[in-house]
Amino acid sequence: MSVSRLIQNGLERCRGIRDMVGNTPLLAIHLRFRGEPRVIYAKAEHLNLTGSIKDRMALHILERAYLDGAIHPGDRIAEATSGNTGIAFSAIGKALGHSVEICMPNWMSQERVSLIRAFGATIRPVSHDEGGFLGSIRLCEELKRRESGVFLPRQFSNPANIEAHRVGTGPEIAAQLSHRGLKAKAFVAGVGTGGTVMGVGQYLKSLDSGVHIHPLEPAESPTLSTGCKVGRHRIQGVSDEFIPPIVDLQSLNDIIAVADGDAILMAQRLACELGLGVGISSGANLIGALMAQDRLGPEAVVVTIFCDDNKKYLSTDLLREEQTRPGYLSPEVELVAYEAMPRANLSM
Repeated sequence: MSVSRLIQNGLERCRGIRDMVGNTPLLAIHLRFRGEPRVIYAKAEHLNLTGSIKDRMALHILERAYLDGAIHPGDRIAEATSGNTGIAFSAIGKALGHSVEICMPNWMSQERVSLIRAFGATIRPVSHDEGGFLGSIRLCEELKRRESGVFLPRQFSNPANIEAHRVGTGPEIAAQLSHRGLKAKAFVAGVGTGGTVMGVGQYLKSLDSGVHIHPLEPAESPTLSTGCKVGRHRIQGVSDEFIPPIVDLQSLNDIIAVADGDAILMAQRLACELGLGVGISSGANLIGALMAQDRLGPEAVVVTIFCDDNKKYLSTDLLREEQTRPGYLSPEVELVAYEAMPRANLSM
């Protein structure tokens, strides 16, 4: 079989699993904040193929790589990740017939490690002394230089990461809101690679230049605010050890900071009070969206992301008792109900 035909087969496989990635519901979360009725809109990304928004980016990067001739059948995929991206590339890579090698910091949850291995990928754990996240990226780059037939997605610097959300997540949000005659006034998302906040932000700004796009970070580790790694936090998947190259802070609005304990409490309540089993970053995003809405007014349409499911955090503080501290917003929130809005029916 010719190389061109093999590449075409890869593209056909990508298109064959596209219906399992993206086109997620938009949830209208009804709540009371300090006694006042509010609605926050959240994209239910925990309903993707492997349970996270990273499936969108992984599929789009691989499809783009096939189109550009950057990956070929039989190539090994190697990526540095804090977990969800590794899970996404492991599953989708396997569906496309690729072996996958993941380099990741050794302090990620055991569930993430187990899921990556369950999809047949190999893991190279990287300690703090070996460089942590930056060390993971370096190891992948060294593998690429040392061996042939290795494809690096390079999620932190690959423009296709942004593109996945500019042509997928963003249009879906706009279409789903439009179904109810609404337009987004603000969008809030935690920054891991930054692909989500940049891509969705670019699309929403193309519709309304006045929309507010807020990146979110843990209060305990304000990497975006300081420009370097400061402190430690418990919101896995955001605020790693650097500002990703694809993030343009100058094009975004104010950074929103949320305490990791507050995020844990909110994620716990979303599960036990509304039955929404989401991860810690989802709790942070909901609190951040409320903070943005508070600045704009209680009627402002603010959208955020429920990034992943809670199954990846069963061994973490998400399932342990968390103490309320002064300044936390979650105790001031009464969760009432949620409703799923119609899917957008957009192709990526």
